[in-house]
Amino acid sequence: MLETVIKCFIENERLDVFITDNMHGISRNAVQNLINSGQVKCSSDKYENISLSKNHRTSIGEIYTIMQNEPEFSVVTPQEIPLIIVFEDSDLIVVNKPKGMVVHPAPGHPDGTLVNALLAHCKGSLSGIGGVKRPGIVHRIDKDTSGLVIAAKNDSSHISLANQLSKRTLTRQYDTIVCGRMKNDYGTIDAPIGRNPSDRKRQAVTEKNSRPAVTFYEVVDRYVCPSNNNAVYSHLHCKLETGRTHQIRVHLAYIGFPIVGDINYGRKKPELGLSSQCLHASKLRFIHPSTSEEIELVTPLPDYFTNVLSKLRREE
Repeated sequence: MLETVIKCFIENERLDVFITDNMHGISRNAVQNLINSGQVKCSSDKYENISLSKNHRTSIGEIYTIMQNEPEFSVVTPQEIPLIIVFEDSDLIVVNKPKGMVVHPAPGHPDGTLVNALLAHCKGSLSGIGGVKRPGIVHRIDKDTSGLVIAAKNDSSHISLANQLSKRTLTRQYDTIVCGRMKNDYGTIDAPIGRNPSDRKRQAVTEKNSRPAVTFYEVVDRYVCPSNNNAVYSHLHCKLETGRTHQIRVHLAYIGFPIVGDINYGRKKPELGLSSQCLHASKLRFIHPSTSEEIELVTPLPDYFTNVLSKLRREE
């Protein structure tokens, strides 16, 4: 059996929801089965190693121990993988993750991840709140999404940053190119997201087992593609009020403007030289956990993104 330990940093959330959001590659139904079978224990200042129901509301400081069958891997080893470091001090580190890198180990991706690289660079000095497989990771982005990711080097910084994320004072901006011409310069997509009932590996706008999701977008430029029958595209800035899995990709596809290259949620064939989403986490703003200083970090558009733009002509 594999034992996963997660320390709670969110107040008053359903236990099954919290565990699902903080364990990669496991469904909410699977978590509920673990809870119902007594494979999830909870300890706190008030009690030790007791079983809880799936409807239990979390409290900050509670420690959950989840027992599962042994996966494909059980140890995360440090690996000397080059990192693009945008900011670093004794409390946290922000890196510019390249497209194609997985944030933390999961079935099918036991190594070569951002966590493996961080363990080597930080010499093991990472917050333990995320458990063995996610040390220091405050938030994650998809494998084929590039850009800024923040990791905490100690538990107090992790709790501070996670609370900012929960209260929406830690803000993230993404650049993306979508298929189609956005009519309005600004817009809000407010539609709940949950697992796709017909494909558990994908997300969808659905009322069933969904959670609220809000995405704001702003049009940066509109383009045509001379080499593709003057097909139209839009360059957007997107900001998240919530942070659901694949949120931007799902929301933009839902309103009819799928992201270029996103063959899972958009057009099924590669487009403009991309077979994965043209999505880059370009800006991050947060309050430093120790100094209370507002930190804003910006990273330039990566080569794959500018290569797409080079194939387009700005609309008159």
